[in-house]
Amino acid sequence: MHALVTGGGGFLGRYIVEQLVARGETVRVLCRGQYPELDALGVETVRGDVRDAETVRRATDGCEAVFHVAAIPGVWGPWQRYYSINVEGTENVLDACRAAGVKRLVYTSSPSVVYDGQPHVNADESLPYPDGDTYLCHYPHTKAIAERKVLEANGSDGLCTAALRPHLIWGPRDNHLIPRLIQRAKSGRLRQVGDGTNEISMSYVENVAAAHLQVCDRLQPGEAPCGQAYFINESEPVLLWEWVNRLVTTAGLPPVKKSISSSAARRVGAALEGVYTLFRLPGEPPMTRFVASQLSQSHSYRIEKAERDFGYRPLVSVDEGLAKLEPELRALAGT
Repeated sequence: MHALVTGGGGFLGRYIVEQLVARGETVRVLCRGQYPELDALGVETVRGDVRDAETVRRATDGCEAVFHVAAIPGVWGPWQRYYSINVEGTENVLDACRAAGVKRLVYTSSPSVVYDGQPHVNADESLPYPDGDTYLCHYPHTKAIAERKVLEANGSDGLCTAALRPHLIWGPRDNHLIPRLIQRAKSGRLRQVGDGTNEISMSYVENVAAAHLQVCDRLQPGEAPCGQAYFINESEPVLLWEWVNRLVTTAGLPPVKKSISSSAARRVGAALEGVYTLFRLPGEPPMTRFVASQLSQSHSYRIEKAERDFGYRPLVSVDEGLAKLEPELRALAGT
């Protein structure tokens, strides 16, 4: 199989590339930067942006399968930036797949595409997309638009599509969640939001990468995954703040003791959003309404559909994943 991975130099994308290479696939990567690690794997690299339709077409040419991982994450920033990368970039990928005769497209989505502001407990894929005005930031809104376009494209020009929604991806080489968490804990600025009873589903990065390969293998006309979205995470949820303290103490730092109520955090987030918008401050607010909700509410998801339709099983346990992550945690904390 000749596969393209967009965003293959990123956190999840690189694991997908490594697993494809490990099983002998021919891999091409579309990414914006230069990554010596990818060169060392012997993969072909096309440098460019998913917003450039011609570059996407060039990267897709000759491929049988595409893993569309590239996106702009985060909770703050202008609508047009999120829309141009997450939606228009996905449209470019879809157009390129049709033009090149690609047979399989796996889209990396997020459970936040169905987040309606309410807790999700043991939820499944029957959750509907909320109204556009319900979204608290541009990332989930634009990812939802893109996911729907991908699923609606299933069956067009011989293309089979599926979307995976991994929740809270974690593991070694994370350049976003784990470093920020440890930095805040190290500086004493980390606060528990809410009463600490909220359960969340987690997704170890190697398990998420494996799920992408597993669903791709089943993407054939008439097979169950075609045109479907799937939650991907570990089998059992954890208490978020117990898990955060496990990470923090594994890094050699004291556990989080200070807290703020969920309602107070949302008020602070709303106020900071207003200030950052009014004064056009750089960066992103230290708290937003979306972040407050994510840190204080339960978000747990069932994986029976993925287990049934393409045999998804987490390959690495939580304890094994934490053991792999420990050296990096300690390096980040300087302990």
